[in-house]
This record gives sequence, structure tokens and C-alpha cells, in this order.
Amino acid sequence: MMLYKRYLTLFVLTFVLVSVFAIPALTDESDALTIYSGRNESLIGPILAQFTEDTGIAVEVLYGGTSAVANQILTEGDNSPADVFIAQDGGALGALAAADLLSELPEATLDRVIDPAFVSPDGVWVGLSGRARVLVYGPETLEAMALELPGSILDFTGEEWRGVVGWAPANASFVSNVTAMRILLGDEETSQWLGDMIANDVQSYPKNTPIVQAVIDGEIAVGLVNHYYLFRFLAEDPDITAALHFFLDGDPGALINMAGAAILKTSDQPDRALMLVDYLLSDDAQEYFASTTFEYPLVETVEPAVDVPSLDEIESPDIDLSDLDDLQGTLELIEESGALD
Repeated sequence: MMLYKRYLTLFVLTFVLVSVFAIPALTDESDALTIYSGRNESLIGPILAQFTEDTGIAVEVLYGGTSAVANQILTEGDNSPADVFIAQDGGALGALAAADLLSELPEATLDRVIDPAFVSPDGVWVGLSGRARVLVYGPETLEAMALELPGSILDFTGEEWRGVVGWAPANASFVSNVTAMRILLGDEETSQWLGDMIANDVQSYPKNTPIVQAVIDGEIAVGLVNHYYLFRFLAEDPDITAALHFFLDGDPGALINMAGAAILKTSDQPDRALMLVDYLLSDDAQEYFASTTFEYPLVETVEPAVDVPSLDEIESPDIDLSDLDDLQGTLELIEESGALD
């Protein structure tokens, strides 16, 4: 219950995870599946539309930031109309699982996912696609500055990186990454890293896209982002020389988070809800995630559509993604560091 309350208060305290909801488009369909989506409509909307076309099952979708949508479900509790929750990260799913709001999924559904790290320990949520935290860098800029790629995200507090590293401290993916650092290193060491980064003149940006652009423009040498952002730039201009560096060996900078889905216990259409979850784990849907959003597919039968290391090669930190739920504590740590000033 304390976890429930802690997660609920997060949305009052921070502008980072504020959401504006879209009005459901199919309100006249009484038997439509109600989906609460923390994924942006541009990313998940096309595959949901394809689900309706292929199955004849109409959907009503409430869009918003993952944490705000999770808060909506927590607030509604047993009165929630949601059938399915689609999340942008594991922490929100963990919060709903802790509040006992999610239904157990069948083994056949859970077994579609190739790595148990992307499956709920209690079998109540499942990953749909993966995204790696990486370093985007400009090879020519690094060469001009006589800098070598670091082995760890913790190396950026060194004097040689002063003023040339970019981050987005108000971005939800960054907040999740720092939450993972808290789990791995503890609050004291994580707080020290944040403070040392600021003292080393880290450059702040509002989100990932401008970080990648700043690296391309030579404004900074490197930036902390999710892996797929660079591929969006490359899709527009294949001649871009920026590249990605993946931290390995369980480094705190090697977090692989995920989009995931769960069925609410309040659903009055659990069979149809399961059809949707299974559809999102089908080869067609997984290929969509791989080729359209450039994320990692999470089933064995589909390969990434871009040149990235395999999930096994990255060796993400050994943590339960459900434990990324204390975003409030992380945000407070980031605020106290002065990163949001």
C-alpha cells in the first residue's frame, strides 16, 4: 500500500511526467476494448489500428504519459474501465502489479518473450519491445578532442569530459536510468554522480532528439540517449556520421528498458484483451516495432531491423524492471542535485 501511495504522489510533484489525454475515438462502440496507453499515439496507434482491421475488434484508446496513465488507473482502482494497459517502462507496470490490479497472463503468452528480464516475476505483465540506453557520439569530434569512448557511464565526471556531454534530466527515460543506478549503486553514490556531472558542466537538453542533433552539429561530443533516436535521423539522412556506443558488462549505463502490456483485473473482456496482448507479440507486430520504431523485438522469431548488438551482448544490469517504480524518489534526487535548475 505504501508503494501505491508513493507512486500516486509522484504525479503531483513533477512536471516531467504530466500528460494530456486524447479523447477516445470509438465511444459509440460498447464492446470496444478500452486501452490506456502510455505510448505515444504515433508509435502504437498504427499497430492498434491493424489489430482492429485484422480481428474486427474495435478499440478505444486513452493516450498519455506512462506514469500519468498508470496514475489514472491507480486512482480509478476497481472502477477503472481499462481492459489493457500499455506502458512505456517497467516501473509503471510494477506499480500496478504492487497494487494488485493486474491479471495473471497464461504461460503461452509469457513464453513468447525470449528473455525473462522482460516478463513479470509474477506473470502479470509482458514486454513488447526493448530500448537500450546508449551513448551517441560524433567520431570526428572525439578525434579532434583526442577523447576515447568510455567504458562506463560513471567515467563522465572526469576532467576530459568537461562541457562536452549532453543529458536530458527531465526526460522519463533518463529518470528510469537514474532509478536503475539507485538500485545498483545506492542513493548516496548516485547523488554524488549527479552532482559531479553538474560540476563537470554537463549540457542539459529537454529531451533525446535535440541531444542527437547537438552531437551531429558538433555542439557536444557525446550524449546519453535511447538507442533508436539516432536511427530516426539516419532514416532521413543516411550520411550522418554520428554513431552509438553501447555500455557493456552490466554497467549502470547499459539499462535496457521496455514497453510492455498488462490486462487489468477490472476488464470485462479478458479474452479479447488477451487477444490484443498476443497480437502485439506476434511476428507481424514485432516486425513493426523493429522496423518502424527501431526498437528491439522481444520474440525469438524476429530480428532487429537496424545494426545493434544483441541483447545478450549488452548484458544489461541484473535488475527487476518492476523495481523501477520509485520514480518519485529519483526525481527528488535529481531535483536536489540542481540538474533541473
